[in-house]
Amino acid sequence: MHNIEITDKIQMVDLKTQYRRIKTEINEAIIEVIESAAFINGPKVKEFQANLEAYLGVKHVIPCANGTDALQIALMALGLKPGDEVIVPSFTYVATAEVIALLQLKPIMVDVRSDTFDISAEIIEKAITPKTKAIVPVHLFGQCCEMEGILSVAERHNLFVIEDNAQAIGSDYTFKNGSSKKAGTIGHIGTTSFYPAKNLGAYGDGGAIFTNDKALSEQIRMIANHGQSKKYYHSVIGCNSRLDSIQAAILDIKLKYLDDYAHRRNKVADYYDSALKELNGIQIPYRHENSNHVFHQYTILVKNGKRDALRQYLNERGIPTMIYYPVPLNKQKAFEHYVDKALKLPVTEMLCDSVLSLPIHTETNDGLLKFITEAVKSFYD
Repeated sequence: MHNIEITDKIQMVDLKTQYRRIKTEINEAIIEVIESAAFINGPKVKEFQANLEAYLGVKHVIPCANGTDALQIALMALGLKPGDEVIVPSFTYVATAEVIALLQLKPIMVDVRSDTFDISAEIIEKAITPKTKAIVPVHLFGQCCEMEGILSVAERHNLFVIEDNAQAIGSDYTFKNGSSKKAGTIGHIGTTSFYPAKNLGAYGDGGAIFTNDKALSEQIRMIANHGQSKKYYHSVIGCNSRLDSIQAAILDIKLKYLDDYAHRRNKVADYYDSALKELNGIQIPYRHENSNHVFHQYTILVKNGKRDALRQYLNERGIPTMIYYPVPLNKQKAFEHYVDKALKLPVTEMLCDSVLSLPIHTETNDGLLKFITEAVKSFYD
């Protein structure tokens, strides 16, 4: 480890270097929007929408202001009533459950699988009650949940499926019959975030909603635009959530590179896997047989209560790490009125104490990866 010299500060996500590789295209796209002065709902938004529809193989993409809005608008479009229950994993970012509570629905927080860290059909089925109306599977860290089983449960119980696809855009899910669909296009509605650090990230906030249902798409589009289908005629209570033209222009450039970005992230993950798989104190990420992984995060499970010690050890050597997520949603103060205090979610609670995400981005090189993995291994020497 001592003969590897790292001169630049190590980044969890290196957006600056990524920008430099596509700087000319990005700058030209931004200037084109500024010179057109079509800043809101301009041609670039419609162009990006059409290109994203083609990439995803989905009939309708509705761009919006951010990923949280995307989830909220998706739920608003389903006509749910206050008190209706929506099943959601407790091991996820707060936005997934936050919007459920915000709409006076009841988030039903469930445990996750210990290998993939996401929900399954079996877990969902146990949580269904007569009040259950929807399921929000979260495609965590870059691969799809086991969607075929989840869709089967949803169909049997007449439930809506809203995919939280903020971390897995570009991932493919393959069904048992050999057919495949892109993450976010499998359920009734899919949502995503274009937060800068995402695999397809803007240079500011942004999000989108996907569906193949024409009636749902019209309702979603109307809700996102103040509830109006025609200017100044408001059919429903909506909100104001839109993707600005500059962000759309940036995203349209980066969309062309999305598969290459996934390939680069997979090379990083392969390096980590090879270097760390023999360490007894670590569980490397599980790769779902029905879904390719786009590695939004490379998240290891650190055994024997040593996560925080490993994190401190790496930090002292200039290696940043992140914990996604340190506190499960069912333990958050904001949700104390929605969750039975006796609720036990053992896998989720174990993960919150054990997971650690290592640096992964499109600009990582082998020298940097060697430095990081040698540091991890030296912790266990």
